[in-house]
Amino acid sequence: MTDKALRLGTRRSKLAMSQSGQVAEAVHRVTGRPVELVEITTYGDTSREHLAQIGGTGVFVTALRDALARGEVDFAVHSLKDLPTAQPEELVLAAVPVREDPRDVIVARDALKFTDLPRGARIGTGAPRRMAQLNAYARAHGLDMETVPIRGNVDTRIRYVQDGELDAVVLAAAGLNRIGRIDEVTDFLSVDTVLPAPGQGALAIECAADDADLIAALGELDDPFTRVAVTAERSLLAALEAGCSAPVGALADLPPLSAPLERGDPHADEQFVKEMRLRGVVATIDGTRMVQLSTTGPVPQTHDQAWALGRELATEMLAQGAAGLMGERAH
Repeated sequence: MTDKALRLGTRRSKLAMSQSGQVAEAVHRVTGRPVELVEITTYGDTSREHLAQIGGTGVFVTALRDALARGEVDFAVHSLKDLPTAQPEELVLAAVPVREDPRDVIVARDALKFTDLPRGARIGTGAPRRMAQLNAYARAHGLDMETVPIRGNVDTRIRYVQDGELDAVVLAAAGLNRIGRIDEVTDFLSVDTVLPAPGQGALAIECAADDADLIAALGELDDPFTRVAVTAERSLLAALEAGCSAPVGALADLPPLSAPLERGDPHADEQFVKEMRLRGVVATIDGTRMVQLSTTGPVPQTHDQAWALGRELATEMLAQGAAGLMGERAH
């Protein structure tokens, strides 16, 4: 390895720059090499269309991967939930660092909790997955609320609430944590209410498959449990033939640890845990129909074991009619 600066490709959004900056510091620590951020504008950042219309969150990934392929950057950092499930042969997922809090949160007016929102509350989100589950929850509990499709960065979304256009917006806890705005959250949504997107809260560090030295260096940042968890979640998504923007939620976690981890208990320690639980949900956007299942098995030790766990749960969900709830399936 030389002392030449490593070039990290990142989107230009405040969140992307923040999480890429944190990865850059970690890579510098393990390699001793300087790391410079290379800002790349993606079509998803400039288009005003709703994400579902322009191919889902995968549009954020394409420009970064193109820059990698052209040799303009040495590695790239993605929000893992944005990655399409098919991995290009010329690129490798060199590291999946320790996952942030995977939950969704709300930022509501008057510091309201989710269950205290008034009748007819308007809740903004850009994700069909969140809309579907919120609408299903409202139906199941006799709540009167409206989900409103929105786009934009964190500032834009929170401003909808501050300006009185919406009563609340739904965001990812991980993103707010990474940009230092978690104190603006008025409520954390239980994963029993809204399952997160597959891979939510995790980052993906990608580089060229033929750069063995860099793969080894980046591999120092890999967290084996996070990797098998998100692999199982993404396997479920792939087996459902659903794209990143489909109304699919999934979470692989360690049942005995999940409650203390959600409470932020620093003593929650995974070394004694032998089982992993994988939960999946598919619902129609209006929340009228839903398939929600879970399975528990030994913590996977390999990529193939994790992939098999996701595929098995997806097969059960498809048998219960999940395919018919997703609208257009990805191919």
